Amino acid sequence: MGKTTALAAALLVATIPVVAATTATTAAAHAADPAALDRRVAEYVADHADAAAYPGVAVAITKGDRVVHVSGHGRTSTGAAVTAKTRMPIASVSKSFTALAVVQLAERGALDLDTPVARYVPEFHPADERGARITVRHLLDHTSGITDRTLPEKSRPQPSSPADAVTRVNPTALASDPGTEHRYTNTNYHLAALVVERASGEPFGDYLRRHVFEPAGMHDTTSITTTPDDLPDDVVKGHVHAYGASIPATEPTRFVAGSDGVITTAEDMAKWLVVQSNGGRAASGAQLVSAAGITAMHTASAQSPSYALGWATNGGKVRHSGIWFTYCAGQLLLPSGYGVAVIANTGFALGNEGTSALEDGLAALADGGTPAEPPSTRLVTELVLGALTLLSLVLGVLALRRAWPRRALWQVVVRMVPRLVPVAALILLPTLLGLLVGGGRDITLFQVAHYSPALVVWLAVSSALNLAVLATRAARLLRERTGPADRAPEPQPAGR
Repeated sequence: MGKTTALAAALLVATIPVVAATTATTAAAHAADPAALDRRVAEYVADHADAAAYPGVAVAITKGDRVVHVSGHGRTSTGAAVTAKTRMPIASVSKSFTALAVVQLAERGALDLDTPVARYVPEFHPADERGARITVRHLLDHTSGITDRTLPEKSRPQPSSPADAVTRVNPTALASDPGTEHRYTNTNYHLAALVVERASGEPFGDYLRRHVFEPAGMHDTTSITTTPDDLPDDVVKGHVHAYGASIPATEPTRFVAGSDGVITTAEDMAKWLVVQSNGGRAASGAQLVSAAGITAMHTASAQSPSYALGWATNGGKVRHSGIWFTYCAGQLLLPSGYGVAVIANTGFALGNEGTSALEDGLAALADGGTPAEPPSTRLVTELVLGALTLLSLVLGVLALRRAWPRRALWQVVVRMVPRLVPVAALILLPTLLGLLVGGGRDITLFQVAHYSPALVVWLAVSSALNLAVLATRAARLLRERTGPADRAPEPQPAGR
């Protein structure tokens, strides 16, 4: 028995390298075989889209200067098939385009990254005297000291142009000295767009088209200034998600120039990834920026250890996510040379925060590995919120119908105060979500309703019913306290 066990163990040990080698060979074969990769990508994207409730997804995979895969999956809000040529917003992935435009101008001698912004935008003079020290680099790596807490960029009136963006920045205080702390905010890239305009003498969108999109071969790509008015006619509504349903929705009005205004396709994003992985050179041979410029954009600083210039850095990966309320996107560069881009036609939502998991899964497939199971708690989260809404409705109606015994005033107040909690939660919801989910980012209640309709409906229903209960209780209490004194004597029957 002992010899048999020893023999089995020896055979097991001997087979481990064989199995490992076979697995590696199979993975490499899948990675090298375009048809096999296409099949695996299609299957994985379909599974992920189903789990994450993406009605439509477009993806691109590159390796160095080669396009390995581009495809579209699912449907748009009009029912049309999503293809590799379907134009969709890429939200904050746009920041990497703005950063490249700035670095490009720096390499041409039109500006200096470490010169104060006021040198190029003389009307930029923040009330906080430290603002005079904000450089162009500080804008690109989000270390300017401007934050969503000091300048709530979504809840304040929206600018109509990069020049207008300066007007609302000037009265703003800084949260920290320029160059000392990383605080992500779209305002930095609104200002960077204006720097591009002033240094180049061209409108920001025109500059991107002439010096970035066209040289990269991105002929179906454009940049807009505001949503939804500036969206091209062929860019249809994206989606919000509630109770298991994807609902077509119009993107809220926002200023997006420089920060999140690029509209593109998976096919064009593949060309963009080639520029990033090929030392700044497009597949056509056009050199957009130098290899050193690409390296600088992908390298974080000590002051901003997880963010470089228009790109986030983490564990050897270089990436950037993009979030609208009706679309989301992401791009990822791997040390192996692979690049991945994803665009989905549904927004950032509670229980499903963007496309990063899908990008990581596609990267694993490209490298010949096995991707993780598609994670998504969106449906479960929304069904729980739906159940809470029904429960609040039932309890609220019962409270309105229930008889109410006489109580002392202090007892009434103590019992009624908890009914203000849902109202307070609804009012404070944008601030709470901004802090807990968005890392201090600004958001309005209308935008929260796009982020999670089910959450807002629950709190709104609960608030309305609790306010109704409070109103009926207050009315009854008032009648009880004033009724006997104010009531006229009842008439007595005649003859008594």
